[in-house]
Amino acid sequence: MAEKEKVISPINNLISELTDSQDALQNLVFQKTMQQLEDLSQIKKTRKSIARIKTLINENSFSDNN
Repeated sequence: MAEKEKVISPINNLISELTDSQDALQNLVFQKTMQQLEDLSQIKKTRKSIARIKTLINENSFSDNN
């Protein structure tokens, strides 16, 4: 039980970070459409960050099943 609790806490942190990153991406896309975004590379960086977070979540959930 203690081992599962140790794994669940980082996953919860990753999920909250994922939500924050997705909200940030949505705001960046909105700023782009309103032509208020100066650094367009922020969108690409945020998408990569989201992909990395999703990868970590999937790796952790896969290791829980084994």
